[in-house]
Amino acid sequence: MSSYKSINPFTFEILASFESLNAEQWKSKLNLGHRTFSTNRTTSFDDRSKMMRTSARLLLERKSELAKLITLEMGKQIGEAEAEISKCAMVCEHYARYTENYLRSQELENVGHRALLVHDPIGVVLAVMPWNFPFWQVFRFAAPALMAGNVGLLKHASNVPQCALAIESIFLDAGFPKGCFQNLFINTEDIPALIEDDRVMAVTLTGSEQAGSKVAETAGKFLKKSVLELGGSDPFIVLPDANIDEAVDIAVRSRFLNAGQSCIAAKRFIIHDDVYESFKLKFGHAVKKLTVGDPLNETTDLGPMARTDLATELQAIVDEAVVSGAKVVVAGGVVEGGALFHPMILENVTSKMNAYGKELFGPVAILYNVSSEKEAIALANDTPYGLGASIWTRNHDNAIKVSREINSGAVFINTMVASNPYLPFGGVKKSGYGRELADLGIKEFVNIKTLVINDSL
Repeated sequence: MSSYKSINPFTFEILASFESLNAEQWKSKLNLGHRTFSTNRTTSFDDRSKMMRTSARLLLERKSELAKLITLEMGKQIGEAEAEISKCAMVCEHYARYTENYLRSQELENVGHRALLVHDPIGVVLAVMPWNFPFWQVFRFAAPALMAGNVGLLKHASNVPQCALAIESIFLDAGFPKGCFQNLFINTEDIPALIEDDRVMAVTLTGSEQAGSKVAETAGKFLKKSVLELGGSDPFIVLPDANIDEAVDIAVRSRFLNAGQSCIAAKRFIIHDDVYESFKLKFGHAVKKLTVGDPLNETTDLGPMARTDLATELQAIVDEAVVSGAKVVVAGGVVEGGALFHPMILENVTSKMNAYGKELFGPVAILYNVSSEKEAIALANDTPYGLGASIWTRNHDNAIKVSREINSGAVFINTMVASNPYLPFGGVKKSGYGRELADLGIKEFVNIKTLVINDSL
């Protein structure tokens, strides 16, 4: 029975299926990666940069076909899928340009002898990646890992196998040595054995809290470096002096991008009493205009969720909240028997409801009204997650002050929470640990080595 199936979530057509590798097969791929590292680690930054820039060029040349592949496999609206491919090209260009500077040897102050800090690649890095941004999640790991001189193994989500193969092809066609980046069609239960293997030096995972906990447990047991990004329940705080029209415009984009299936989507809208009714009215009006349908249609705003079971689970959380007293501001919900989910807005959600504490990974927004800035901060922090947050106010100095009290990996003021190659990305609490992107991201998977030289001999 095939473990990897590509199923169009809009039409339910089975596009492709692939058998999982057995232990002998994935160990052979691991051995190839390990051997490749022994030579790849000594390639120059110039050589790696040329291959990474070629990867960027190939992504842009193939953008239409790759974007369509994303849309067919997990339902992303086609324009958003094209933007994802462009973003992957950008991260390749970024690390091609900046890696040598990021990993430059650093002179250290020392008593007695000269000292240097150098950055060496560590070897094989395993990436366990999700379906919601099937190219971007992989490239934001792979570009810095390969530029640092490491090799990568990808265990992608089982519903986007053709995306996984396409990514592997990009790196091969760009000239990276065979074994430098390999896709592994392995079963979830094989991941611990892979992490345990001495040839795997580190693991990075983007996914659920439960998956992250299991990977962290295995990595810790075998003393392997790990980086985890486990989602969030990002607060969107609107203070009385905010530009409401601009806040509403960004709120719609932030909550409903990718049909709400984004770890850094705004999910909890915390609005001051003074502007609550105005925000609710305008936000609701904008959400009602969103169209749901065929993700290949450029005029569609939201395609289907990635799988029918995900849509059904989200509907169950909404139904439980409504039965328990939550109020529906904008009606919507799952189309029976499918993965289409019309956007919804709820209010009067309390801590006794599952909708309060869970990450709602789909097109449902929750409004909360607060009477003070202090109450807004307390509510923003009343979550097990801490990935991103945004604050809306014209008082920038106060916004910076408030941001220091928010428990999250990033706070964006008067703009949408987003990831890009220039900014470190990651969370706190149950959103995970470690950082991706920028200089901190590439330094997660290198050996930061101290050299002490006695120049007198």
